Amino acid sequence: MVPSQPTARTKGTALTQGCTAAGAASLSPDRFEAVLASISDGVFTIDLEGRITCLNRAAQEIIGLGRDDAIGRPCHEIFHANICKDACALRFTLETGEPVVDLLVYLTTTSGEEVPVSISTALFRSKDGEVQGGVATFRDLRQVEALRKQLEQRFTFKDIVSRSDAMRRVLETLPTIAESESTVLITGESGTGKELVARAIHDLSKRAKGPFVPVNAAGIPDTLLEAELFGYERGAFTGAVKAKPGRFARAEGGTLFLDEIGDLPLQLQAKLLRVLQDRTYEPLGGVRTLTADARIVAATNRDLAAMAADGRFREDLYYRFNVFEITLPPLRERMEDVPLLIDHFVRTLSAVHDKKVTGVSPEALAFLLAHDYPGNVRELKNIVEHGFVLSPGSIIKTDHLPPGLTHSSPARSGPVSAPSATLRDLERQHILAVLRRNNNNRLATARQLGVHKSTLFRKIHKLGIQLPDSDGRSRSQ
Repeated sequence: MVPSQPTARTKGTALTQGCTAAGAASLSPDRFEAVLASISDGVFTIDLEGRITCLNRAAQEIIGLGRDDAIGRPCHEIFHANICKDACALRFTLETGEPVVDLLVYLTTTSGEEVPVSISTALFRSKDGEVQGGVATFRDLRQVEALRKQLEQRFTFKDIVSRSDAMRRVLETLPTIAESESTVLITGESGTGKELVARAIHDLSKRAKGPFVPVNAAGIPDTLLEAELFGYERGAFTGAVKAKPGRFARAEGGTLFLDEIGDLPLQLQAKLLRVLQDRTYEPLGGVRTLTADARIVAATNRDLAAMAADGRFREDLYYRFNVFEITLPPLRERMEDVPLLIDHFVRTLSAVHDKKVTGVSPEALAFLLAHDYPGNVRELKNIVEHGFVLSPGSIIKTDHLPPGLTHSSPARSGPVSAPSATLRDLERQHILAVLRRNNNNRLATARQLGVHKSTLFRKIHKLGIQLPDSDGRSRSQ
């Protein structure tokens, strides 16, 4: 054990005894210190009184304190973690014998900087099995945290995750559109995120404190849709034993999101046109006129202009809806978003289900990048959730994906030896996929990625991507 007032000599002895007691007795002190010094994560041990008996070089660099200044002192005086007073992880392990794994903790360095770290703890035993203290390892998460914040600031907008030029142009218009009270029409294939965009418009508008009320016109029978939208009075029909407000009334002071308006019956279209023109309506079976104080955002996956031309949708209603039109591109036209979306879905699912999954394997990512996604972002989310549920470990692998997705082999530029999809793997696979779609045209790829061509060249060199001598531009010439 470490003395209460250790000298320089006893500090060295304590380090040797403490670091070699658990499974390292066969190593010389010099060799064991060399092993500890080679570990990039911080490592330290404490005795049963909570005093530090061992501290490797990485731990010293993170906290900004030398070994001689730390050995023999209580660990809470050295690390000043946010859990030291009330929820010390090492104290918990010493008292219960249970390890702590990957707990997010903030340490305070000697300069006063708060450092996010992932800490794990275990009991520290002698070679005879006697508990002599505890050992903790911690990983500096400053770079990961900075990268996460950079990605979130650059590629997320009100829960919309994207880095593509097409989506960036859409997102840039949302604040301006949100300031207006005009009706908005969002078009795009099923699963492209039309409701997310509608919610973003609501959140950015002056009505953000009011309710956001969605209604899917395709999911409600025609006979009930009118009552659902406008409400009804008592006795309006058989079974109407009391009055019920409709979606317009519930959206008072907020936003009413009408999804799949291409499925509205023609009779109801006429009544909806009156609401858009006069801002008034009557509940079913009612005699009083109510004022509609709700902004309308509509969405459809149909070609309303073509439907209006052949009489399947009222032309005047179409123009009332189409004051501002936002067209969302399908996922197959913005495949550079696939790695970002995968990461977003994995992190969300991990938080909801309390299951630690960190990503997908490079082989699985190759299949995901080769898929066309007829169901768009919704389909990708379902695929990732399928793999998340079936994965027994921290990585979603190829055999965890839906069988139909892996029947054909995706085009690959070469094997990836990493056991899991790191950020480097994801970036490399993403750039390769965009290069393939642009026939290796560097300039077109840089534009689609939203980066300068010189930035793309640096990334290609850094990631070891081999390109042919001629690109798509020179081939076409």
